[in-house]
Amino acid sequence: MDGEPAPVDPDAHLRGCAECRAWQDRATALTRSLRVRPAVTPPDLVPAVLAAAPAPRQPGRWTRAALVAVATTQLALGIAQLIGVDAAHGGLMSGHLSNESTAWNIGLAVGMLWAALRTRAVAGLLAVLSGFLVLLVGYSAHDLIVGTVPFARVASHGLLVVGLGLLYALNRQARLPAPLSPDRREVPVLRSTDAA
Repeated sequence: MDGEPAPVDPDAHLRGCAECRAWQDRATALTRSLRVRPAVTPPDLVPAVLAAAPAPRQPGRWTRAALVAVATTQLALGIAQLIGVDAAHGGLMSGHLSNESTAWNIGLAVGMLWAALRTRAVAGLLAVLSGFLVLLVGYSAHDLIVGTVPFARVASHGLLVVGLGLLYALNRQARLPAPLSPDRREVPVLRSTDAA
């Protein structure tokens, strides 16, 4: 520093050099003034944002009602299977396989009813029912081709296909933003000069 022979101990130099101490004090003050400034209160945009936000969308009443009808019918099929008056199976299943089928039918019906009432549950049920139906369609096509099951039994699965379509419709309706009503305003754009 200042032409002193190396090695230079900066602390020792500052103790002996008033000019460098003054420079360091000015540099420290400048750095602090750049880092620590009075807090500026930004404008409160919460009311404007809330006023411009779309109202929560309620998925279609008719879609939900149709899903309730499908779920109720599916539940009736499951209960009929449970108490042994299921004409569609016609004695094709027995024992544990019949119990699993009954549980699935009733479980899917309850899931669709819940999704119709609480549309947040739709996305979770979509994955389950989609995977189930992909496999079921493949198995049903094979069983029809080889003649191990009557068409009436396979046709009873159409109810679940309709339910899946309604779930997709509800999911889509729930994700669409609601249109702005005439009493809602646009959100103001905050510029850097507004906060200064």
